[in-house]
Amino acid sequence: MAAGSGTKTAGRLYDIVVFGASGFTGQFVVEEVARAAAGGEGQLCGGRLRWAVAGRSREKLRAVLERAAERLGKAAPGEEVGVLLCDVGDAGSLATMARQTRVVLNCVGPYRFFGEPVVEACVENGASCIDISGEPQFLEGMYLKYNEKAAEKGVYVVGSCGFDSIPADMGVLYTRDKLKGTLTAVESFLSVKSGPEGLGVHDGTWKSAVYGLADEDNLKKLRKQIGYAPVPVVGAKLKKRGFVFYSPEFKEYCITFMGSDGSVVKRTQRYLHSELQQTPVQYGAYVTLGGLGSVIKLMFMGMLFLLLVKFNFGRKLLTKYPKFFSGGYFSKEGPTQKQMDGTSFTMTFFGEGYSEGQDPQTGKPNVKICTEVKGPEPGYIATPIAMVQAALSLLEDAASLPKKGGVYSPGAAFSKTKLIDRLNKRGVEFSVISKPEV
Repeated sequence: MAAGSGTKTAGRLYDIVVFGASGFTGQFVVEEVARAAAGGEGQLCGGRLRWAVAGRSREKLRAVLERAAERLGKAAPGEEVGVLLCDVGDAGSLATMARQTRVVLNCVGPYRFFGEPVVEACVENGASCIDISGEPQFLEGMYLKYNEKAAEKGVYVVGSCGFDSIPADMGVLYTRDKLKGTLTAVESFLSVKSGPEGLGVHDGTWKSAVYGLADEDNLKKLRKQIGYAPVPVVGAKLKKRGFVFYSPEFKEYCITFMGSDGSVVKRTQRYLHSELQQTPVQYGAYVTLGGLGSVIKLMFMGMLFLLLVKFNFGRKLLTKYPKFFSGGYFSKEGPTQKQMDGTSFTMTFFGEGYSEGQDPQTGKPNVKICTEVKGPEPGYIATPIAMVQAALSLLEDAASLPKKGGVYSPGAAFSKTKLIDRLNKRGVEFSVISKPEV
């Protein structure tokens, strides 16, 4: 057993605590933990999954548990689920929470404002911590500040365990494992399809984007401070595409994906190369848009967004009126159940590399592979699934985790665990589409 997963935390009351359980995303994470517990997952945790919800209001937490029970077809939430009162502004309450559990699922964002106190409490008090941040500055800042301490304490802090970036990061590793030979480059294309009700996203994600783009210069400074070793380019160099381009494969226009996937995959590849001497994979992330009309609409909204995000006044406008500035996609209410039921995603990976016995340092890539990850609505169905299965991997696949604790990206933490099998069973499905011959 890895440190921190075994004896050290064996005496703890809970296996999992969902912090921020009554928030918009938190309520869906609670439902997913309840489903895992009801389905007998967490067997290795001594027979049944022991879990709790945490947040500021006892009434709201009880209401969330009742909603989850109702959605699972139960009369009432089980008495065994703990309710912890805890506030991100109260370090003592965070420490008390962290001392009682093996893993904290942190659902309180934007993480750049509220994430660090939770990481600190977990590391200081010997609990592992998982979040669903899509904010590179937060993720990499936590690595800089807490990696060594987490390693000392034998705990794992794993960021971006939702949608950003589990499908991308684990998808690249899956593609690598399915290619006979050496994978050297991958491009992923995300397509989100919605039903007649359209798409909806809660404005928490919008806020993270507003503050993230406003602060890009500081991300560059942070990376200098960390002093990353450059990741060597193995094989033919992956061509950079223009910001907007037409894809003959999808018969749609595509743009560079603006989320954290690129930076998360790069951190994983750097870790696997430097720590495990694996061949690093180059990566490009894109998203399909549709026809020319969608491109023009997005360009217009994007320019307005980038202009406003530079000024304090502009940021206030953007966060106050998300629906208006996002063309109706982002709202303070979040998506309706009907919108979520009608939405799904597919992430397609085009990989290339060198067949067994071919030296990747010479000549052109001579093998290709196409894989995909597909699943339900990304933000509030697939994300909770990914987050909860990541937590179960920390708890149950302890022998397959990196030898020492630390701050990790998902692929670095879970490359040897059963996470992909777990996700497949819960409807986030990884598959090989084609393996063209050499």
